[in-house]
Amino acid sequence: MTSLSSSPTDPGAVDGPHPVFTESSRLQARLHDLVPGGAHTYARGSDQYPEHMTPIIERGRGARVWDVDGNAYVEYGMGLRSVTLGHAYEPVNAAVREALDRGMSFSRPSRLEVDAAEDFLGLVSGADMVKFAKNGSDATTAALKLARAATGRETVAVADQPFFSTDDWFIGNTPMNAGIPDAVRAGTVGFTYNDLGSLRALFDAHPGRIAAVFMEAATALHDPAPGFLEGVREMCTAEGTVLVFDEMITGFRWSASGAQAVYGVTPDLSTWGKAMGNGFPVSALAGRRELMELGGLRTDADRVFLLSTTHGPETAGLTAFRAVVEAYRREDPVATMRRQGTTLAEACNEVVAAAGLGEFVDVVGHPACLVFRTRDASGRPSQEMRTVFLAELLRRGVLGQSFVISAAHTDADVEQTVNAVAGALPAYGRALELGADAVLDGRPVAPALRSTAAPRRLR
Repeated sequence: MTSLSSSPTDPGAVDGPHPVFTESSRLQARLHDLVPGGAHTYARGSDQYPEHMTPIIERGRGARVWDVDGNAYVEYGMGLRSVTLGHAYEPVNAAVREALDRGMSFSRPSRLEVDAAEDFLGLVSGADMVKFAKNGSDATTAALKLARAATGRETVAVADQPFFSTDDWFIGNTPMNAGIPDAVRAGTVGFTYNDLGSLRALFDAHPGRIAAVFMEAATALHDPAPGFLEGVREMCTAEGTVLVFDEMITGFRWSASGAQAVYGVTPDLSTWGKAMGNGFPVSALAGRRELMELGGLRTDADRVFLLSTTHGPETAGLTAFRAVVEAYRREDPVATMRRQGTTLAEACNEVVAAAGLGEFVDVVGHPACLVFRTRDASGRPSQEMRTVFLAELLRRGVLGQSFVISAAHTDADVEQTVNAVAGALPAYGRALELGADAVLDGRPVAPALRSTAAPRRLR
């Protein structure tokens, strides 16, 4: 990789030696031999990072992580948005350590399942019942199953938002759809977020056939337009369709009670995960009693096989969730993330503007869910320029595919990040002038969901 000048007059100079990735590279190669894709989550894959710069993490604390080569980083993304209180947050860890001595999994429900459910429903006022699981995809697919059982319909309408499930009903309509029958793919139709007309058109095209509408109430880049969520709610009610809000990201980032509380619109069902355990595996499906009871014993209808998982109620995950709830009662992580995220975005955009590169790089989005956008010399979104930026940040001790922050990010963490952005800009400018190939060592990153291993097929 082309090195930046070490001259003290170079604003892009890296203090100290460049990080090396010897052991990370060895372990990443071994992972590719052992695990398809070299990671257990596509978003964590080596193709999401510059070639030869794919850190393998040894440990983390607060907002910092250390890789197996001893390099330290301020981390963003925070476990794919699953950590809001910081890595190894002691009050959560202490609660889990105590729970371990009482056993992990039993043949009957534990008292903890009552306490955790009461905690959850105390936060999510629009839900009457909840069922816990281990990952978000199980919760979203269970929501769809309930909607289909309740309505007797099969079609699902999905907003044009990045991700809802690993299961066929959603993945079948992404570029990564090998192995999914056409009939399954045909059961999912799409509409445009913030465009009520596009949803109205789906109902008109599929009269009496749409079981559920799936959407995030808000995303990093898009708040709901005035009246949009209310309009979706009214349309679903009028059509007898189940409205599902995916709160995987917005839950515990927008609010501990989710985006539905922020915007004042109540779905029929909602799905939760990620930050509700501060990194511990726990997810949830919540909703109206008459829907949830279709998987229970207070129904005369045909029963839905609803989230019957061995590990859904294990004590570590539910204890972590309860400790997270207590942390949100005791402190205000949402306000901290909003404050630190706002500071980070404003400061980064200031140094970019000062370098005259504001039309090519910017930091945007919800303060608790920031992303950086990278564009080429023509002003088009660019994976090549994204790779240049990622590599330069890594050199300066900042790791992240985004600037998704946590309440553990200190002023010093933010300052280091802003300095790293400033330091990355000279190389970015050279890449704009000469082309990314003049700066990069190796191939650019590629979208996680794509139809072929190319352009990052392993050689």
